[in-house]
Amino acid sequence: MGAVILLLIFSLWQIPHSYAIAVFRFKDYAAAAIPVLPVKQGMSAAKKHIIGYIGAFMVAASMLTFGGYTGYSYLAVAVAMGLSWLYMAWSGYKTSDDRLWAKKLFVFSILSITILNVMMSIDFTMPATSNMLLTYAP
Repeated sequence: MGAVILLLIFSLWQIPHSYAIAVFRFKDYAAAAIPVLPVKQGMSAAKKHIIGYIGAFMVAASMLTFGGYTGYSYLAVAVAMGLSWLYMAWSGYKTSDDRLWAKKLFVFSILSITILNVMMSIDFTMPATSNMLLTYAP
């Protein structure tokens, strides 16, 4: 189950991260006729998707603690990073410079996933159900 949660975390993280790149490089994608979300559906749709995926990312990241794989220190950092990232995404509705906003969002996403990976390794725990596998002898 831990592997599935990690897959979810990294899959959900990369979508707003990639949309931030697409917003930051909007002119390049449009000139090359690459149909990324901001080009096809506009900035407003991209911002809505970014916020939705960051929310889903936060839920997935929290599942590591609730599944017994990490402790509460990890959870506190995950929630703080997630809320900060979500606030940055939400501020995109008030910005006058989508390109600068997206660049900051992109850089923060890298910082966020790096810090969460460090916290996963520092605050790792073994779920109670995993112990059964270690003691099983046929």
